[in-house]
Amino acid sequence: MEKLARATGGKVVTNIRDLSPSDLGTADLVEERKIAGEEMIFVEGCKDPKTVSLLVRGGTEHVVDEVERAVHDGISVISAAIEDGKIVAGGGAPEIEVARGLRVYSGTVGGREALAVNAFADTMDMIPRTLAENAGLDPIDILVQLRSAHEKKDGKNIGIDVINGKTMNTFERGIVEPLRVKTQAIKSASEAAEMILRIDDVIAAGKFEKEERGPGPEMGGMPPMG
Repeated sequence: MEKLARATGGKVVTNIRDLSPSDLGTADLVEERKIAGEEMIFVEGCKDPKTVSLLVRGGTEHVVDEVERAVHDGISVISAAIEDGKIVAGGGAPEIEVARGLRVYSGTVGGREALAVNAFADTMDMIPRTLAENAGLDPIDILVQLRSAHEKKDGKNIGIDVINGKTMNTFERGIVEPLRVKTQAIKSASEAAEMILRIDDVIAAGKFEKEERGPGPEMGGMPPMG
């Protein structure tokens, strides 16, 4: 009802006695049609529709579900880009550029911290590697090409065009992604990795404390003196 009100410009009235001409919306055509054995009401020709309906069809219910998810993801991505007004090049270009910057940064920290930074950089390479594998390309060749391109001054937007199977300036090609999607993905993955590491630390600490206390009475050890 709310979406129908937005489409027609009308207002939702709970009591018919409160209905007035100013509450009514407008549409050129309102009719019932039978689609795939189901009766549906079509409202068309609205003057200034604020909402629309998409009729998704497919051979099986599984296909329809997949199409629905794809449409929902696409609309959400476009919405994020419009709300933030910020986009980045797609095709793995941001990940390769971040990995390059991390490797440069690792040389300034040294020690174990450098190992962790380099490991983070290797993880960032997994995005373009996976894109290449899913496109049937050689991931090693693609990564070599991307790293070489990003070492150049104007190579930060070089990514994978999976349609042509080549590396190119994806930003100019129109292959872009919202900045919010990228930052949220990296943040969520980092938080998940940190949580796993904390769990490993807790388990390791528990084993260390148990070894320090030694075996209990049931294992032939001496009970603690109190």
